[in-house]
Amino acid sequence: MEKNETSQYAFTIIVPVYNEIENIGRLEEKLQHFLPESIYPTCVLFVDDGSTDGSKERIHTVCEQNNHFFYLDLEKNGGLSTALKAGFDYCFSMFVGYMDADMQTDAEDFNLLLTHLSEYQLVTGIRADRKDSFFKNLQSKIANGYRRMMTGDGISDTGCPLKVLHTTYAKRLPMFKGMHRFLPALILLQNGKVEQIPVRHYPRIAGKSKYHLWNRLTGPFIDCFVYRWMKKRYINYQISSTNLG
Repeated sequence: MEKNETSQYAFTIIVPVYNEIENIGRLEEKLQHFLPESIYPTCVLFVDDGSTDGSKERIHTVCEQNNHFFYLDLEKNGGLSTALKAGFDYCFSMFVGYMDADMQTDAEDFNLLLTHLSEYQLVTGIRADRKDSFFKNLQSKIANGYRRMMTGDGISDTGCPLKVLHTTYAKRLPMFKGMHRFLPALILLQNGKVEQIPVRHYPRIAGKSKYHLWNRLTGPFIDCFVYRWMKKRYINYQISSTNLG
């Protein structure tokens, strides 16, 4: 794939979007404020995941009004992992990160994570003082505990939608549906190093959550077995010498 305009930046923020039209305006303002404050030259890449509520059209307008905003439109809804893979595939900056469009995390906290990329291949947020319901927090706690037991990744909050990583590692991720929950574990498979940093968390005030009991607990339960199968068969290699030009 040929390089695109993201190659002119050091950091690309991927924002997967599925039916979040009520949040697009606030998200635009927050990202507009962050870009001049980012410690790296930064652009934004919206990935519309088959929205049906007008989010796609609103994103197009936002990108027309902001020089450092770009978009990808997926033909149909494929889920978060699909949107992330598309973003990673079309990103050519040195570093890449992502945040949800629900405005429950703050783009300004990317700077807290970016400062650690000289030592780590992935830096993930930990949602401090989470503002979700008791039931949602309980589901996440159970899912995170089970995933840690199955993967051994040591990550306390893999569902935090604020992460940054080296693009070269992101492009090598064996992505498939549901694997966005295993990004730290997948980086560890590549012999990369992972760090966790507390970030702010806010209640959702617009739009609807795309997660429920099935895709927060049952789906990840099955995916853990997929990861364990992959972990035993994952291929890593290093070149000791070559005569290629």
